[in-house]
Amino acid sequence: MAVDRSPVLKRCRSLDLDPVHIGTMKKSKRMKQGYGKKMSEYALQLREKQRAKFIYGILEKQFRNTYNKAARKKGITGENFLVMLEMRLDSIVYRMGFATTRREARQLVTHGHFLVNGKKLNIPSAELKVGDVIKVKNKSVSSPKFEEIRQMRVGIPEWLEVSKDKLEGKVVSIPTREQIDTPIEEHLIVEFYSK
Repeated sequence: MAVDRSPVLKRCRSLDLDPVHIGTMKKSKRMKQGYGKKMSEYALQLREKQRAKFIYGILEKQFRNTYNKAARKKGITGENFLVMLEMRLDSIVYRMGFATTRREARQLVTHGHFLVNGKKLNIPSAELKVGDVIKVKNKSVSSPKFEEIRQMRVGIPEWLEVSKDKLEGKVVSIPTREQIDTPIEEHLIVEFYSK
């Protein structure tokens, strides 16, 4: 399986992205202010696609397949696409505050620390539905990592319900575009793939 091992802050600078959006709590002091040269329309679209891929930690093939599924759904393609990215198991684990970064959420899911509706699920790209319950396995609850997470205070989106004491959460509703705070202009991604 391919893994993106590029330096996080260096990649954030190249994509003109604040590291806070990928879960890194520190802000880089050396963020570039942009070049004097104006970017072409294609370059803007490509950069927006690369930003979304980097934020959600997805490689090209899976990203394209997710976009194609979103395009086949009824409604606005860009919004469908962002909702599908947010409804992935690793993204929901991050949003619930069970991991400090998206990369950490992906790793915790892969290592099998979570139960979805009472069954072990270790596939980060699994798409969850409204009503699904995510719970930390009983074996993992006593680990120092999850003890540390219990103490952390994180803002939980309205479309999720979380109990930090029990280390479990539930998907209450599908997020709307207004509830997704990721700095992505999805219309540029749609234009990029529409060519």
